[in-house]
Amino acid sequence: MVIEAGGPGPSAALALCVTALIATGTGAAPPEPAATARAAAALPYQDPSLPVADRVGDLLARMSLDDKLGQMTQIEKDSLVPQSDLATYRIGSVLSGGDSTVSPNNAQTWADTYDSLQRTALTTPLGIPMIYGIDAVHGHNAVRGATLFPHNIGLGATRDPALVQDVGHAVAEEVSGTGIDWDFAPCLCVARNDRWGRTYESFGETPELPSAMTTFITGLQGQTLGAGPASVLATAKHYIGDGGTGGGVDQGDTQVSEAELRAVHLPPFKEAVRRGVGAVMLSYSSWNGVRSHANKYLVTDVLKGELGFGGFVVSDWAAVDQLDGQTGFTGAEIATAVNAGVDMAMVPHDYKKFLSLLRGEVSAGRVSQARVDDANRRILTKKFQLGLFEKPLTDRSYTATVGSAAHRSLARQAVRASQVLLKNDGGVLPLPKSARLFVAGKSADDIGNQSGGWTVGWQGRSGAVTDGTTILQGIRAAVTDPSRVTYDRYGNGIDSGYTAAVAVVGETPYAEGRGDRPGSLGLDQEDLQTLARLKASGVPVVVVLVSGRPLDTAAQLPDWKALLAAWLPGTEGAGVADVLFGAYAPAGKLPMSWMSSAAQEPVNDGDGKVPLFPYGYGLTYGGTQPDPDPTPTPT
Repeated sequence: MVIEAGGPGPSAALALCVTALIATGTGAAPPEPAATARAAAALPYQDPSLPVADRVGDLLARMSLDDKLGQMTQIEKDSLVPQSDLATYRIGSVLSGGDSTVSPNNAQTWADTYDSLQRTALTTPLGIPMIYGIDAVHGHNAVRGATLFPHNIGLGATRDPALVQDVGHAVAEEVSGTGIDWDFAPCLCVARNDRWGRTYESFGETPELPSAMTTFITGLQGQTLGAGPASVLATAKHYIGDGGTGGGVDQGDTQVSEAELRAVHLPPFKEAVRRGVGAVMLSYSSWNGVRSHANKYLVTDVLKGELGFGGFVVSDWAAVDQLDGQTGFTGAEIATAVNAGVDMAMVPHDYKKFLSLLRGEVSAGRVSQARVDDANRRILTKKFQLGLFEKPLTDRSYTATVGSAAHRSLARQAVRASQVLLKNDGGVLPLPKSARLFVAGKSADDIGNQSGGWTVGWQGRSGAVTDGTTILQGIRAAVTDPSRVTYDRYGNGIDSGYTAAVAVVGETPYAEGRGDRPGSLGLDQEDLQTLARLKASGVPVVVVLVSGRPLDTAAQLPDWKALLAAWLPGTEGAGVADVLFGAYAPAGKLPMSWMSSAAQEPVNDGDGKVPLFPYGYGLTYGGTQPDPDPTPTPT
């Protein structure tokens, strides 16, 4: 690929500045490259006093075709070999995929990595900064030691849009502390079948609940993108209908009428656009056989036209490469996606081939220059609004917020607000702090299990994967005498002398694809055997269910005195203990209907089926909290 020279720009001054920055090995002491460039040659696009639209227009007029095609290309950090390719190929965006990491994995290393890549991006003749994206879907979950909040299903149970906005702002601060400026969140899918492995990424099964929780976008971006501190570009995903696929199959086909698509799946995106969301990510799934990445009607006509979305559309990971069902990019696939309305392709690896093919499609007229300019205008507008041209490097004042006490306190608040009490026979809860307790279950003392997927790795894993407080640790901290709490994962050693047995059971971590459950939705054999041992002791059994969705528990429910749906609470397990011991009364409401059996799936509010527990159900201490309309109104 031949790189055309860019238009007039501050290349000499910028190159000198970047050389000095790289030589220091730190982003703290030298002046920022963009600032030095402005001082050397104050072109209109470098003037922050001008309107963004004027700056974008000036910059576009100076860009070569290769500059423009590069802006439409997003690549995985680890595929960038050598790093200089970031500048050579004018790449506009970098991302870290679900398993992409740094070593050592801490906030400082992430920030240093970001700054190194950004300095490279700024060595191009026009000095256009990159924008870096990551899936911070329940906190800055790729970073060990970050605060991990409840997954969206738990936040939906809180019915508290203001709390969710606070969570979004905390995530923005932690993301900003690592330099990263773009979050692939929130997921606004309306999950209609609990068999789907991404159910926990949904705030709820009705369009009203995810719509209300778009306050997360305001938390990330601020009231206006870039206008306040720690403003991070938000992404509404996955457009559209991924929660409605047949059988709950990931990347499947949502076979519904347009009226149902608009009534159920479109409203959260409409609300996201109203809030000024900066990016929209398309879904791998199809609507009536047409993939979202190829659907010009839904992307260009509905999203950009009818809804008036002014940000940019990004593909999902390698999704453009899926359009023809074969491995490897083709020019036809790329032209189809770009013409459908994709502004930036998450390539993520073979960027040289992608750029070559995209250039060929433009040269042949199959992708118009007007479409390329429109995509660039949308992308560059967000870069200017974020202030990347003025402050391209990490704001280190936020680095210390990663895993901070203030954020962990907020996460604990979110955990306790997300707990849904489904059964409480005889008022066994709240537990007395002086009680003699037996704690069992594979998720009682496992930070990985309680955090779920997308936790220091795409699929997540069991074990001590990050820092935090397990549910068992929270229980021990809550009682008056920790020596009166006995723990055995499998329930061995229990006798009738205990006040109660607390069984923390449920699912182990998973993410998309691997999390689909086409068969049983019940507890696994280890859980069932643990629960049988506890029941045999005659001690009242309190079940804390750690899961990414409702599970098929109807057959076992009569054996339990209490059932608390804890969802996937994240790193602050003390929030679960807060509810178990009555420091806070449970207030969560079911964001999903709770199946009476797996055979009932899909079961959703208003479909005429009778679930075990209906959407919006939730007890508190002293009885049921009556709430005929448990869905809040967005603020």
